[in-house]
Amino acid sequence: MTYQARSYNHLAFINCLQGNCEEAIRNLKEAEKLLWENHEGEFDKRIIVTYRNYAWVYYHMGQLAKVQSYLDKLERICQQFPDASRYTAMIPEVYGEKGWALLSCNSQCYEDAMECFKKALVEEPDNTDCIVGYATVLSRLERFSGTPENQGPRESVKQFRRVLELDPDNSVAMVQLALKLQFHQSAEALNLVEQALQTSPNLPYVLRYAAKFYRRARDVEKAMELLERGLEITPHSAFLHHQIGVCYRTKFDQLTTFPDKGPRNAALQRKAQLIKLCKHHFQKATENRQCTSIHIHLDLAAIYSLTKEHHKAKEIYNHLLTLEGIRPENKQAICLQAGLFELNHMKSESNAINHFLVGIKVNYDSIEQKQCRKNLEKIAGRRLRRNRRESKALGVFGFLSQLDGERCEAIQYFERALEFDPGNEEYLSALRELRLSHRG
Repeated sequence: MTYQARSYNHLAFINCLQGNCEEAIRNLKEAEKLLWENHEGEFDKRIIVTYRNYAWVYYHMGQLAKVQSYLDKLERICQQFPDASRYTAMIPEVYGEKGWALLSCNSQCYEDAMECFKKALVEEPDNTDCIVGYATVLSRLERFSGTPENQGPRESVKQFRRVLELDPDNSVAMVQLALKLQFHQSAEALNLVEQALQTSPNLPYVLRYAAKFYRRARDVEKAMELLERGLEITPHSAFLHHQIGVCYRTKFDQLTTFPDKGPRNAALQRKAQLIKLCKHHFQKATENRQCTSIHIHLDLAAIYSLTKEHHKAKEIYNHLLTLEGIRPENKQAICLQAGLFELNHMKSESNAINHFLVGIKVNYDSIEQKQCRKNLEKIAGRRLRRNRRESKALGVFGFLSQLDGERCEAIQYFERALEFDPGNEEYLSALRELRLSHRG
């Protein structure tokens, strides 16, 4: 029930931003009702965020008397806590809610979310809701190849196990732990998923991660069954639409790799239908999410490339390339995919080189950066084999040598590049930098 109340609070925030303030108030009333019914003994602690949201929404509605009434309620509650300010108290419940809110934002907020959960757990080390939040953010950071969390042992597994020690029926911890164990301890992982679905058969959070588990286990039909059930409960979930799209893409890939033995036209029609369904769900997943969910947008762009809607794919890449304040590995992933699009679909090696160079210049050690480099070396090498006077290829090898700290080699490449492209400011600037560093 905690998850449901939190979901209503998030929904109220979104509805208010979209101008649906009356609907936002209804969302908050549902959240308040759930908190009262399920946490009566701790109601004052748990209602702080919801009351603040009431005040915020009523302010946007211009109903200042109601704003004041909720501020008065907050002031009364906060008087119970010695270190509270007038209208808020940074207690574990509030830190936890803040952490979950940050976790639902883009990945740039994950480290801040982790700090919130840590602060909550200092005061309440056995707070299972906050341990789940902490484990969830650790799990997500472990997926990014350049993060400290990715380099060490999987701390999230330890935290999910701790949740189940404290609360053996916590289905969210079960299904998340299953995903972490899936390829190493498969029997335990499958048992955890089955137990989670038995415990919470209609909890969207459980359904979506159980579906991901089955899709990764190549049981696409079971995954789609769970996702469709989740979509009946939360029909506008971007995550669910994206995962259904991924399932259709998986079916398409399977049909491409292992084609049916039936009539060729029937197979082509089936593939066209799968791509159409995949595109539909990816489009639904990206609705009203222009600056977040980068990988969903990248998946949609890839489908547009398959359907030869290159102008639509280009629009997505151009938009993503303008984003600022995003995680470095996401920036590199955008550059990598944009470069591959230019290379494979637009047949422009020059544009591809430009994108790969931007990706590799993001100073962050990740798989995406390595792939940008691999593609750069392949294209530049090919261009030099065709024409030893190819200045752009020489410039690429100059930059890569500079990146590796091979100063003399880098200077030679840039000097040769300038022979065939005199006055190129980028190469001149690189040479100046290299020569100044040598003097220093």
